[in-house]
Amino acid sequence: MKPQVSALLAAIGLAATVAPAWATMQTVTLSVPGMTCKTCPITVKKALSKVDGVSKTSVSFEQREAVVTFDDAKTSVQKLTQATENAGYPSSVKQ
Repeated sequence: MKPQVSALLAAIGLAATVAPAWATMQTVTLSVPGMTCKTCPITVKKALSKVDGVSKTSVSFEQREAVVTFDDAKTSVQKLTQATENAGYPSSVKQ
């Protein structure tokens, strides 16, 4: 095999390992009905932000919801809802 072809194949293999093609950013809206005061969103946001793969979190007290953008190769909706529950604020996917 020619050196250029070997180097190209090695680079493609490395790229596939570092950034799998099936990993995508997802956004989910969670209903968090247990937020009862205007400081509750701080705790919810902090809990969600600590989950590996979360890139953006917006929590609304008025709407009683959290909008979370995350890498689905690193975390899941189940891990997000578990994080809010562990912080004392059970949540579910908003329909």
